[in-house]
Amino acid sequence: MKIAQFLEAAKTIQCVHSNVPVEATASAHIQSVSSPSATITLEKSSASASQVRLGVLSPEEATANSVPAKGKEEWMFVRTSEETGIELYASHTWFLYRLACRLVEDWINEDIAAFKEGQLMQAAFKHLRPAYDSLLNNHARTAKGFDPEEHIREMARLGYTHVEVNGLASTFPYEHAEPGELLYRFYTYCAGLDQFVYSRLNKGIYPFEYLRANLNKLKNSAKLAEKYGLRAGILAFEPRSVPDELLDRYPMLRGARVDHPLRSFRPRYNLTTAHPVVLDHYAEMLEKILREAPNIDYMVVWSNDSGAGFEYTSSLYVGRNGGGYVIREFKGDEAIKNAAADNIIRYMKALRDAGRRVNPEFRSVLRSEMFSTEQDKIWEQVEEGIEIESNSLIAKGFDLGYQHPKYDWADDFNFCGLFNQFSEKEKPVKEMLESKGSNTHMFISPGTFWNQEPVIAPIYPRLLFEKLKALKEQEVSHVAALTGSIASSLAPHNINQEVLQAFQNDPEIEYNKILRNRAEDWVGQEMSETLIKVWEYADEAYRSYPPPVSVLSMWGTWYRVLVRPFIPNFEALSEEDRAYYEDFHLGHANNRVRVDFRREVNFDFCDPPMARRCSEAISDNVLPVIEKAVREAQSVCYNLEMEPGARNVWLEHFDRLYGTKCWYRTQRNIASWIEGVHGYLEANDNQERERCREITRKTVLDEKENAKDLLQHVRTASTEWMLISAVGETTFIYGDNFAELLEKKIALMEGREDDEPYIDPDFMWRVPGMNC
Repeated sequence: MKIAQFLEAAKTIQCVHSNVPVEATASAHIQSVSSPSATITLEKSSASASQVRLGVLSPEEATANSVPAKGKEEWMFVRTSEETGIELYASHTWFLYRLACRLVEDWINEDIAAFKEGQLMQAAFKHLRPAYDSLLNNHARTAKGFDPEEHIREMARLGYTHVEVNGLASTFPYEHAEPGELLYRFYTYCAGLDQFVYSRLNKGIYPFEYLRANLNKLKNSAKLAEKYGLRAGILAFEPRSVPDELLDRYPMLRGARVDHPLRSFRPRYNLTTAHPVVLDHYAEMLEKILREAPNIDYMVVWSNDSGAGFEYTSSLYVGRNGGGYVIREFKGDEAIKNAAADNIIRYMKALRDAGRRVNPEFRSVLRSEMFSTEQDKIWEQVEEGIEIESNSLIAKGFDLGYQHPKYDWADDFNFCGLFNQFSEKEKPVKEMLESKGSNTHMFISPGTFWNQEPVIAPIYPRLLFEKLKALKEQEVSHVAALTGSIASSLAPHNINQEVLQAFQNDPEIEYNKILRNRAEDWVGQEMSETLIKVWEYADEAYRSYPPPVSVLSMWGTWYRVLVRPFIPNFEALSEEDRAYYEDFHLGHANNRVRVDFRREVNFDFCDPPMARRCSEAISDNVLPVIEKAVREAQSVCYNLEMEPGARNVWLEHFDRLYGTKCWYRTQRNIASWIEGVHGYLEANDNQERERCREITRKTVLDEKENAKDLLQHVRTASTEWMLISAVGETTFIYGDNFAELLEKKIALMEGREDDEPYIDPDFMWRVPGMNC
């Protein structure tokens, strides 16, 4: 008898406990594929024939049910036979729904006797959580078709243990903006504690109904997490700026100036965390939140960015400024560094201790890259419950120290799937921190965001598998998935997430087996090799991609790279002509990125020689391979003999890959534009100028044709291959007017290929309304 046959005949599904929500959730999931007459019961009995029995067991209950888990902290257990039925037990709530999914997905065609002796399993990573859940809480939370419960349910299936829950209920933040500035937009993500509750210190600063709406959203996410057995967490930019009204009340509590020097047009200050009243303020807010959602286990602090920062740290935007309580003036670098580190640790301890008044296991986690100067002093002081999150423990700041997977000359790939390595040099540092009781949370990048936005679910399964394997080899236990996951309703056949799910369930599994299993499930055995080939082509294309300009690659939507015109001189177009994309573009009035792909604020990302390397690499190694993937998918899309389910898989892959091809072509043209325009401006002779002008001309023509291809794809695609807002476009996500924007791009590029390249070298020094 197969497990499927047993389930069809099952009479009851028994939960061990009545007060563990995930037991009921897992039972309902199994019931959906069982006999229509199967009932869910809480009747206490032992395992028996015609019954599925499941539960989260204490060590004593595990012994009573003959689960061989003595001495093991975390485990999953399955036992099946015709005589005793099916038993699914777990040590922790986050395992149980995952087990139910494995039963009805992975084991459904196994013989009922396959697990007669029982099988004990352990996850690859003890702690797997999102780090900046884009869809649930952050910049993509208005995505069309997004369902929070379906999203969290998918996370449980994939093997996550925690869910981030602090997202704004509104589509934009309650943050005052000066005319023309952009900083307020950064407050839409990683919402701080004061967006959910008030303390005695700041009561009345934010409208009560605004706070209540945000808190209700947080509570609902935490309840959904509990329903599927997951725990909850918070990720916030802190200590974040506060409204001026609060500092007008308490001017002696002013901390550091934390606004971006070019993205904001008025100063923004936070509260000085060196003051006990401010620490009490944070502690009161956190404790209030946990009283409303007591399953929150941790708070991660990102800082020194997006309107947040710690006083007297060396990195911008804060720099060495702050209130008068951290350190007195006229001290040297070493004393300032130590005082700043002490202040950070004091704040992290205040959060931990406040959380533990509700949840004794609560931890505070600090993202550490921003604090390269203070890092050693911070690490000296970490202790149990004060933890570290990072890309790397051996790098200083954002200088990653790892090589691109294909090129020894490419860099700037910290936040994306191209960072597929984790060396043995990391392990001693990890062990040093763990010896102090501090866990280290290491990043992976499995998802949609900061890779090929706005393409849903980019395909790079081998790169992801290599990173997971490297982390496991160095015995990493806590993993943070940058930008989180993507729900299956938005990307039903997402091989990256299937790799993560399979590895989390079985770290010894072979890569090829994961791909083969999923390919056969989705398109059948006969066509599985073709689908695997498509995945490998897509992976090879991405690992061959050198980002020419990181902000235009990982955060390309924010800079409107797909819909803005590519012309030799942007100022040949009027402000009115450019407004359709500049209204949402992350470039303020005098930001050079408005007229130059090479530079953004004070960054100089890519000179002409590097641009040429990137352009040639994308032309030679990326575009031909992604074209192969597109052709393979297209060649089978309209096979009339194919089952509808398999055809949907191929259509989904074709649409996504064609959009990806257009995205790569735009990235190649960014590099070619830099080579052509800047090469022309820097050339010392006419021959070089003419060569660069011809490169610029070809780039404009190619990007115009690329935009036409993309427009046609947007109009004809049969699946949702890109993220679109259900509300309307913002800086961070496109709207349903995407096709109209492409039409404007194409029209504005018409006849511009022969314009003379030009960039005003003094663009950054402009002051609107002044002739200087």
